[in-house]
Amino acid sequence: MSFHTGLKGLAFLMTTALIAPNIAAAQDYTFRLAHVTSDKEPIQQAMQQFADNVAKRTEGRVAIEIFANAMLGSNPEVYEQMRSGAPIITIADPGFLSDFVPDFGVLGGPYLMKDPRDFQKIVNSDLYTDLVDQLRKDGGIELLAMNWFFGARHMIANKPITGPDDIAGMSFRTPENIMWTETFTAMGARPTTLAWAEVYSALGSGVVDGAEAPLPSIYSSKLHEVRPYISLTGHFKGFTGLIMNGDTFAALPADIQTILSEEATSAGVYMTDLMLTSQDDWIAKLESEGATVNRDVDVDAFQAMTDVVYTKFPAWSDGLYGKVRAILDN
Repeated sequence: MSFHTGLKGLAFLMTTALIAPNIAAAQDYTFRLAHVTSDKEPIQQAMQQFADNVAKRTEGRVAIEIFANAMLGSNPEVYEQMRSGAPIITIADPGFLSDFVPDFGVLGGPYLMKDPRDFQKIVNSDLYTDLVDQLRKDGGIELLAMNWFFGARHMIANKPITGPDDIAGMSFRTPENIMWTETFTAMGARPTTLAWAEVYSALGSGVVDGAEAPLPSIYSSKLHEVRPYISLTGHFKGFTGLIMNGDTFAALPADIQTILSEEATSAGVYMTDLMLTSQDDWIAKLESEGATVNRDVDVDAFQAMTDVVYTKFPAWSDGLYGKVRAILDN
């Protein structure tokens, strides 16, 4: 489902170039909200709530059109369009943001918290405020919200995984993200970088032995058709957020800036609640289609093996992980 540049891509870029100046002149704003995941996943529901509430509070001055399933391109393609000034809002995780502000990376670390609701402590902290300011200054990116719980990530393979011994030497698909590769290396597996669109075929053909993802993503991508065992390792509690071009955001009227930020945060609360209350439903759906869900996982052993990951990032500021631990444990 990846987007290929060409005449279609050129037409889109020409369109955005024409739209942007007209938006400001008419004081009527249209944004494209893009993501690469399925429109059947909870993130689509959260985005729809965000779009609807923004339209309502701005009395129609702001329209947000949602494009799922990588309709506007892969993540790197959409990020490039957004950073060039196109009227695009998109989703980003701490791994992407760490390209601009390295300290963001700690927020995507393994076993950072047991209860995803504790992430709100980070969002409420001075540390988070400083990171957002740095991102605006150094990356030219406006972070509207970073409280969208994308889900706990679990392993899927051709056998149940109960502890580190079970994945020793196995090849696991990871995204192009150093946090993922360091984590699976620490667990004793062999991380293999692949685009998400390639995961189904890679599992089916044996290019990789296993993969990992939140339950809704496993279900919507039908990964259980080619690897029937899902083990609830919960190694990452994945949070994402909405971003847009910093200059584009700064050019908006103050009231619209406030509404976009507030509704992005509100939609994140909605998505977090949705994810936390729907896990049993996703497990039931997967089991009804032949998947075996393994709940017998030695999470403590995996956590102990991955503690070393937090020492692998020399670009982080001094004492960063300790500061985050202090916030979360308070």
